[in-house]
Amino acid sequence: MRLSLVEGLVGMRSTRVLKELVARRQAVTVPGAANAMFARVIEDLGFEAAYITGAGVANMALGVPDIGLTTVTELAATTSAIADAVSLPIVVDADTGFGNAVNMVRTVRLLERAGAAGIQIEDQVFPKKCGHFTGKEVVPAQEMVQKIKAAVDARVDGDLQIIARTDARAVEGLDRAIERAQAFVEAGADLTFVEAPVSADELARIAREVPVPQVANIVFGGRTPDPGREKLAEMGFSIVLYANAALQAALKASYEVLGALKERGSLASVADRLASFEERQRAVAKHEWDELESRYRAA
Repeated sequence: MRLSLVEGLVGMRSTRVLKELVARRQAVTVPGAANAMFARVIEDLGFEAAYITGAGVANMALGVPDIGLTTVTELAATTSAIADAVSLPIVVDADTGFGNAVNMVRTVRLLERAGAAGIQIEDQVFPKKCGHFTGKEVVPAQEMVQKIKAAVDARVDGDLQIIARTDARAVEGLDRAIERAQAFVEAGADLTFVEAPVSADELARIAREVPVPQVANIVFGGRTPDPGREKLAEMGFSIVLYANAALQAALKASYEVLGALKERGSLASVADRLASFEERQRAVAKHEWDELESRYRAA
């Protein structure tokens, strides 16, 4: 297991590391990982945390859109694999909690045991949709409040961050979305996340009017503009998600490389688009496994 790359926080529990990062309110950039390989790249590049993207797991593991088709056990398995691969604190997108408040208890217990440092839950009607899709619906605010209370009660580690997301901006407008976020704070959420604001002014208002640390979600091609980390830090955001940047890059590269292979019958024209064999082995820390093999080789 690698040491944490978060300067000054080496040796802390991942939950405590994430809590410290959140408290800084410096718009920490958190890329999304749909699998352990992407998480290793995120750690290798020196990012301070990783985000297990629900959309990414649906897209990459199942080949389906983000419309509520994944299960909590699939998500827990992905979380466990990523937690084994990296030492970064991991924020897990738990969608709607996979049911009601009682289901939320099991979801939090599973994901905490799997290695989550933060768990994000949202107020959409199940089955949910990607936050930047049309046609979303939200549950009554009080139903979500009870789910947040269940999540807070279910965690074993008090530093595990409960992130409450509302998708009400697209359904009921920004005023109601902010009212929901404020209610979620009263219910015990450590952070709130108003999904899909449509302007920098809306982002600034969210950060100004909701008292706890905030999450911004920047989706390439989505509804929310990208003011950049410096501006979001000035607004007071704690975390800025780029949930599927790696996925989108990999998808585009896969089409380009495999398209060239299909057309030309060779990789020669796209060799510069490929990681070398050595780079690939370094990315999965093969040398560490070689050392273990040598250590335990029978005399």
